[in-house]
Amino acid sequence: MRVAVSVCKTKTITKTKTKTKNEKQKQKQNASEGSVVVLHACAHNPTGMDPTPEQWESICQLMIDRKLIPLFDSAYQGFADGDLDVDAGAIRLFARRMPELFVCQSFSKNLGLYGERLGCMHVMCADQETAGRVLSQVKPLIRAMYSNPPKHPAVLAHFVMSDPERARRWKKELSDITDRLRMLRRQLREAIERNGTPGDWSHVTTQIGMFSFTGLTPSQVKTMVNKYHVYMLSNGRISIAGLRAKDIDYLANAIHGAVTGGTSSL
Repeated sequence: MRVAVSVCKTKTITKTKTKTKNEKQKQKQNASEGSVVVLHACAHNPTGMDPTPEQWESICQLMIDRKLIPLFDSAYQGFADGDLDVDAGAIRLFARRMPELFVCQSFSKNLGLYGERLGCMHVMCADQETAGRVLSQVKPLIRAMYSNPPKHPAVLAHFVMSDPERARRWKKELSDITDRLRMLRRQLREAIERNGTPGDWSHVTTQIGMFSFTGLTPSQVKTMVNKYHVYMLSNGRISIAGLRAKDIDYLANAIHGAVTGGTSSL
């Protein structure tokens, strides 16, 4: 029997823009038995590169073989595929095949409650005795960290999820947001390639979710910031969600100038 305990709580350019699957597999293979492995459930931050269903199967089997414990960080459910069920696929796969796992779930983004920090920690245990032990360890941590979470974000989440029509509208809005992210990625890639910017920019559209590794080097990012006033992390990660359609050409031209050494049309 498996028991779930839920606790509420409120460069190379190629290497930069793509996940190195072999390296990640080696890290898991080198982990000692009983190690906890943190996995992003979907819309991986910061790379925007999620494993395929087949790759998730391989990762799951590797963790079973190595007796590792998965801890899923689920902060962007609904922002990868646009479907809550599809985006929960990896977690459900592991829950079917493994006796124990952790899921840290946030509703801050997908319910627009970012300032409220609403979420849950779920712990799936192999049996009732283990669940009791886990709960005995979690309770003191909760007491020391926050004791009682704020009630109002949970009330708002219940207000949306408990009513079929409100839940339908919420899911539709998540789908619309994801469609917008795809559109912005497509338009940005087209603008960069239209400029003839050196390099392969297919990663802009193969990545998913709210964030993207542009592949820009730290020195190119410095040019973006100092010359074009486009602000991003030094590793080249940008927030696609914060991009406006009217700014795409400016961003593409700035990227072109940074990559080519200043021959932008700006």
